Amino acid sequence: MKESSAGSIEICDMEADVFKSLLHFIYTDSVPLLEIASNKGETDVVMAGHLLVAADRYNIGRLKQICEEKLCTHIDSNMVATNLSLAEQHGFSRLKEACLQFLVSPSNLEAMMASDGYEHLKSSCPSVLKELIARILPAEYKAAKDIILAI
Repeated sequence: MKESSAGSIEICDMEADVFKSLLHFIYTDSVPLLEIASNKGETDVVMAGHLLVAADRYNIGRLKQICEEKLCTHIDSNMVATNLSLAEQHGFSRLKEACLQFLVSPSNLEAMMASDGYEHLKSSCPSVLKELIARILPAEYKAAKDIILAI
């Protein structure tokens, strides 16, 4: 434990408000930023994503469940690509499934492709896009689905 010999520990890869919320949850078992911010729209969803990564990093199961639930119930075209990347990279299967279900709609898929997160999704998680294409294809194109998933 580094803190026993050093006066302070610097955490460089996490925003201060995310770490503060993480500590608050550890000590109180509540996530006030997500509860209070629920009327602020996208802000709380972004915070839930950051907290989900932090909870995964420190293996805080209940906080992971809370954040994943928040993200699953607040999927929109602007954030779905980012959340899908997050789900794939960290193994959040419920969030991944919710995002893929959202993207089955052609209008949602087109809006996601126009979002800022789409390019990141394409470059960081191309296998998810193959899985999405295979889901969208009609059942009678089973051979095409198999080809796409094999690539």
